[in-house]
Amino acid sequence: MSTDNNLAIEVRHLFKKYKLYNRSTDRLKEALFFGGKKKLHIDFYALDDVSFTVKKGETVGIIGTNGSGKSTLLKIIAGVLQPTSGTVKVSGKVAALLELGAGFNPEYTGLENIYLSGAIMGYTKEQIEKKIDEIVQFADIGIHINQPVKTYSSGMFARLAFAVAINVEPDVFIIDEALSVGDMFFQEKSFTRMKKFRQEGKTILFVSHSLPSVRNFCDRAIWIEKGKIKMDGDATVVCSEYQDYLNANIEEVRQREFEVNQTNKIYIRKIALNKDKYQTDEDIRIQIELGFNENIEKFGVGVIISDIRGKIVTLFNTVRDDIFFHAPIERIELVIPNNDFLKGKYYVSVNICDDLIMFPYDRQDYIASFEIEDKLNRNGVPVAEGMFRCKHEWHY
Repeated sequence: MSTDNNLAIEVRHLFKKYKLYNRSTDRLKEALFFGGKKKLHIDFYALDDVSFTVKKGETVGIIGTNGSGKSTLLKIIAGVLQPTSGTVKVSGKVAALLELGAGFNPEYTGLENIYLSGAIMGYTKEQIEKKIDEIVQFADIGIHINQPVKTYSSGMFARLAFAVAINVEPDVFIIDEALSVGDMFFQEKSFTRMKKFRQEGKTILFVSHSLPSVRNFCDRAIWIEKGKIKMDGDATVVCSEYQDYLNANIEEVRQREFEVNQTNKIYIRKIALNKDKYQTDEDIRIQIELGFNENIEKFGVGVIISDIRGKIVTLFNTVRDDIFFHAPIERIELVIPNNDFLKGKYYVSVNICDDLIMFPYDRQDYIASFEIEDKLNRNGVPVAEGMFRCKHEWHY
């Protein structure tokens, strides 16, 4: 292992192998009757020779499809799972938010579990007592803090687990996609705390299916597929390659019904296009109406245009365009002048996000669609073919 004092995490040649049996009885047969000499199982490698390092103060996103080995990797780094072979070295105190309620005793109250979780992380009772008020306040579960956690909902589990993990001031914070369980209010609060944690120069290892979150929050991204590292580098570059990979495997998308969610701090009330069908070169106008339950100033409005296969054709976002709101805006219109889309059907998705495009206040996927018909020249030939019509000029 390296002796570099600037490394927070060092993973070398990590393997995790599981034995998969077709029938539950095959495991016993293999052990008893064949003495382990005849294989009745298939070797499955959840991790297959994984190596990487993370510097102190670095924020690294881990991405990949379901079953790619992301959670297994985090569990091994956090010390809750043993590798088949390979080595892991972590420098400093570690707080890991993996499976909800991991390490909690269901019979204990929330308060008692705070002390239990702190002890598991290596903190003394006195150290936890200095943080107890802050943890309880952050969890914000009211009188339930004195009730057994077996009575908690998944959202309450998430609140308490995150409150403990983020407030004990670890050197390394490891988090799986646990935040997706909480409500929008909890997600906003959690991501805000994580931003502060990053600003303090702490090391973060972050698994998420949200590519905007990884791209905007992380310095670097590691893409794991089928137990192997497929790509490791700048978060923007890796997320772009991963999105292309996903798009290539998406089947045809189907438009769904628009359901207004009025419980969010900001919610999408209505989407309307000025037409259902356009020709290339016509203006496209998309009107968005918003509702507000709170006076949120820092937010962004995003529109994604996808093709029939679900591949993103282009996207727009007020944050990307350096437009920042200082008061609630109930109506906003996106105008695409002289559109360059070519013949086909397109789907519109809308999301209302925070000022770093990390989490959505509201998101509605494929809630509107439009069709583009060819614009023909005077001889009846389409003005362009391919994926889009590029702006151009002829000089002669």
